[in-house]
Amino acid sequence: MNNIELTSLSDAELSSLNLDSKVFGVIGVCGVVGNLVARILMDRGFDVIGTDMANEKDCTFKSSFEGYDIEIFYGGHPEEFFKKVDYIIPPPSLPKNAKIFDIIQEKNIPILSLGDIFKLFSPDKDVICITGTNGKTTTTTLLKHIAYYVGLKPAEHNLKGMQGNNEFIPSLQSRLNGDVAILETGTDGTPGGLNSIVTLTQPSSGILTNITPDHLSNDASLIDYAKVKGELVEGLMNKQLIVNSDDPTVKGLIKNLNYQGDLITFGLDEKPAKVGYKPCWCGKNIEIQEIISGVGMYNCSCGIKYQKPDYIAKEISLKDKKFIVSGPDGDYPIQMSIEGLHNVYNCLGVIVAAREFLNLPYNVIQEAISTFNGVPGRMEIMGDVNGKTLMVDYAHNPAGVETVLRELKKLYGDFTVVITVSSESGHVGDVEILKYALTYAKNVVPASYSARIVADEFIKQNPDITNQIIFTDIVPEKFRKKTLGATKEEVFEGIKTGLKTNVNTVVAIGEAAIKFKSLVNDFK
Repeated sequence: MNNIELTSLSDAELSSLNLDSKVFGVIGVCGVVGNLVARILMDRGFDVIGTDMANEKDCTFKSSFEGYDIEIFYGGHPEEFFKKVDYIIPPPSLPKNAKIFDIIQEKNIPILSLGDIFKLFSPDKDVICITGTNGKTTTTTLLKHIAYYVGLKPAEHNLKGMQGNNEFIPSLQSRLNGDVAILETGTDGTPGGLNSIVTLTQPSSGILTNITPDHLSNDASLIDYAKVKGELVEGLMNKQLIVNSDDPTVKGLIKNLNYQGDLITFGLDEKPAKVGYKPCWCGKNIEIQEIISGVGMYNCSCGIKYQKPDYIAKEISLKDKKFIVSGPDGDYPIQMSIEGLHNVYNCLGVIVAAREFLNLPYNVIQEAISTFNGVPGRMEIMGDVNGKTLMVDYAHNPAGVETVLRELKKLYGDFTVVITVSSESGHVGDVEILKYALTYAKNVVPASYSARIVADEFIKQNPDITNQIIFTDIVPEKFRKKTLGATKEEVFEGIKTGLKTNVNTVVAIGEAAIKFKSLVNDFK
């Protein structure tokens, strides 16, 4: 297969296509892209036939086809498939020298690439993109919850087990059936990655939660990372953008890009917890009277300084999960069902979006928020074990860990933290995570290999903390799969060790804690 071009057709070629009554053959429907492309076509009334090398029982996302009329050939690409289709759409991951392209060429079946699908079918609804270092998932899930509450149907990728915040998922999700697309849009910090998503999703609005150095490698710059997040800001020029203006990095980004559009800011009126520092856009370190990690009040000599936001949360009661939102049209009380100061930020950003993007009244927003019990894996209470409250939390980077542990200290007093983390920032991040654990927790159980290495280093430097750090009976093996820092056995041993400590609350943090959270049932 040397002659078939997999690049997109020209606009003229696409406009000349007659797609009426045509049958589309999608190769790889058990994969992410094939699944979503097939559903986009069926949502628009086209006939689709799918094929995949996987067997039916191994088709991971088969359940998302429930309610669709699609014929799927599993375990290969039979002759019948090629006889039935007028166009073939291969996945972008399929090698150009794959033998199936020889068959397609022999049968003279025209190919449509993924790029052609993006051009042929633009989003037909308002698109809201949500990015930031922390809070994206809760913000996205809560805004969807409010949409469902008022009878709006958000476009859903319905890919079981997939968070779907990067690569092609948001761009394809925006083209699925729904009244609105509310998309979590992430980035690994590579320049151009977020710009690609923004270009393809064509957002009308966006939310920027915060920018912290937690997803950076050791040699990366916070400002460079912020510029990547700024690709969403640039994509929303002359549109609507909601930002957390308590974050000086966000504030500097808006200034640096000279954002022109409907900029709406939010923040908290809350007593600072400590003094922190972040790199400023001018090259200095900027001092922050931190409310939570990386955000608060600040004033740099370069002109980047705190200003009262358009929407502000005040009279915050974490005990009662209440606050007052003060905005352009007055004050309104909000009752949450989720806990923590970080969730006040998340709720406030969503309230602004519901007001400004969805045009909903406060009373309806309040009703919806009061029925939202949070995202699974975020300060999730798994139950009681021998009189102890056992929780899990996805926190896996330093700022996220600090925020969660600080809130747990306020809410529960003494607690034990089980660390299953392997930080994206490498050893430096692992050190920061253990520092925060020692600051806020009565007991620390380093269950992952990375946490154990750092704990050994800490004890050598400061033997006084020996009683605070409690090791499991097994030595964690050298294991890391991105942010999955512990094995199932290590999570089990970590929780078992934590439950032996003299506290009423035990929290296991990290991706591994969430992946293996069903282990909790073994202790009940």
